[in-house]
Amino acid sequence: MPTPAPGASAPIGTGVVRAINARAALRLLLDHGPLTRPEIAAHLGVSKPTASHLLAQLREMSLVKSDGNRDGAIGRAAELFSADARIAHTAALDVTPERIAAAVVDFAGMTVGEFELPTPAEKSPDPVAHVHAALTGACASAAIDLTELRRVVIGIQGAIDPTTDRLRFAAHIPGWQRAGLASAIEQRVGAPVAIENDVNLAAIAERTRGAAEGLDSFALLWVSDGIGMGLMLGGQIHRGLTGGAGELSDMPVPGAPTVQESPEYGTNGMQALAGAPALEEVLRAHGFSGETVADALQAAVDSDAEGAASALDEIARRLALGLSAVVAIVDPELLVLAGSLAAAGSDRLRSLVQHHLYAIVTARPPVLLTRVEGNPVLTGALWLAVTGVQDEILASVSGGSKSPAPVDTVEG
Repeated sequence: MPTPAPGASAPIGTGVVRAINARAALRLLLDHGPLTRPEIAAHLGVSKPTASHLLAQLREMSLVKSDGNRDGAIGRAAELFSADARIAHTAALDVTPERIAAAVVDFAGMTVGEFELPTPAEKSPDPVAHVHAALTGACASAAIDLTELRRVVIGIQGAIDPTTDRLRFAAHIPGWQRAGLASAIEQRVGAPVAIENDVNLAAIAERTRGAAEGLDSFALLWVSDGIGMGLMLGGQIHRGLTGGAGELSDMPVPGAPTVQESPEYGTNGMQALAGAPALEEVLRAHGFSGETVADALQAAVDSDAEGAASALDEIARRLALGLSAVVAIVDPELLVLAGSLAAAGSDRLRSLVQHHLYAIVTARPPVLLTRVEGNPVLTGALWLAVTGVQDEILASVSGGSKSPAPVDTVEG
């Protein structure tokens, strides 16, 4: 065999090309299926015989199935193909002090099972047992066994410190602070487990199917019972050295005590200024109350009274004050408001926040409301779980056996 000239690239073997094409075909079916052979060939830029060979290989690996024929076509009905969603399942959980919400998705990312476990009132709570119970319920709803899960992502109101392997900022959720928790849950459920900050997951959901879709640099302000932030920088969640990036609750701000002055949770920094209890006081002072803070805020938004305008202006000013520090340092492309109170404030509060922010910072990123429907924490966690497994399975697709069928290289 002749030796390649110095500096020349070695030729790509047909097995490598087949693997590239097969993975591209499977990815295409995951993202856009079901599709016919001609459609697959057109999308990939390969010949129809090559598309047939790729489908045969993927069907032999039990990764692709036939979905029957497309109705309404003139002439011979075209056979449809899709990724076989049954080959893998993943799960996600959203953990709060009140409950654990769990969901299971199939290989194609469709939700097939859900379950909610109220947090048991226990003196010594066992998060491993609680997670196992929630996942068991979700798997039963999906008509699968717990052992069929390939990956689990847990969203929680805290952040894992990689330097100590402990959950920080989560003293209000007892039992979750012990070291090695993820490993203990993995042993119990029999699948890889990742624990991620809930607001980071909401930011991931926003980038994949929300107001920040496709953006590489944005910040998401979470305004609910607690206040926090997810930072997307360079297309990746920024967690910081100890996992605490975006934890705005203790951030010093004018008008609020510092941690040294008031160390109790929720009584200092941004949380004391703009957390749910603080905003409830503002609303009550202007004549608005409700069963929840979100209800009171919604009542103010729906009101034309002068007190409503004053209350909303004060709330917006407080939120903008915290955002101004982030904008000055990070200079993001976009700011997204999310969480139950942001949703209750709707566009009326959003526009006021943007107004106050623009009055105190030089950079002026757009301020938008979240566009993620449902539970954004579960949405982000499920996306992490299923894309991780999809990538694993895609990487396992080889060039297959030799075939007389022509092999084209995927274009683009």
